Amino acid sequence: MRKIDGSSNYLKNQSRKYLSRAILSLFLFGLIFFLTVYNIIFKTHNIGVFEIAIFAVSLISLITFRYNQHKYHVYKGGRQGEKIVIKTLADRLNDEYWIINGVYLKRGGGDIDHIVLGPTGVYVLETKNWSGKIICNGNQWQRPGKKMKNCPSIQAKNNTQKVKRIIDSLQLFRDYDIWVEGLIVFTNTHADLSINNPVITVLRVQQLPDYIKKQKGNRLTKEQIQQIVKQIQNA
Repeated sequence: MRKIDGSSNYLKNQSRKYLSRAILSLFLFGLIFFLTVYNIIFKTHNIGVFEIAIFAVSLISLITFRYNQHKYHVYKGGRQGEKIVIKTLADRLNDEYWIINGVYLKRGGGDIDHIVLGPTGVYVLETKNWSGKIICNGNQWQRPGKKMKNCPSIQAKNNTQKVKRIIDSLQLFRDYDIWVEGLIVFTNTHADLSINNPVITVLRVQQLPDYIKKQKGNRLTKEQIQQIVKQIQNA
């Protein structure tokens, strides 16, 4: 499989940002806590309003650390999920297929996890490395007792429409209907999925290569695939 890195470093940048913030928050907590204890033991020998206020600031720093640590792990997990998708496809698809990773569309905006192109069509992947119980009913996603704010179906559908418009803009394909499909791919083996009538096809990562190979849309030639890849890179 041919691999191309796109221009988007969203997950990488976000994980670095929250890691830096977590380290800074932990450092501030340790520094303030140490100074508070030092002041009590070696100077005032008692706890006054000032010491309580400083101690409260240290606790805020600790809470901030925990928040940033959590966000770092979320984005790091997302990057790991994308790497799993790349490796799985690279191991099981031949050089007839291309994958563009981390696509940022300058026109129309948006970050796309992966775009896979091959003889069977074009596939726009929304990758999720989530664990735990996940429920999908049509276009509604939730965890037990909690509705999700960011709907994977909407993300996948919007990104697919953007890619479809890019391909349709090519003069070569004005009278040629290219198969463009959005897919939601789960990479975490600890994801407990309950999927009912999804508006976008939902797959586990191990199902993905066979799904792509078995589609029967209009067959794309090597030259057509290369033209689409170039158009996406310039979009």
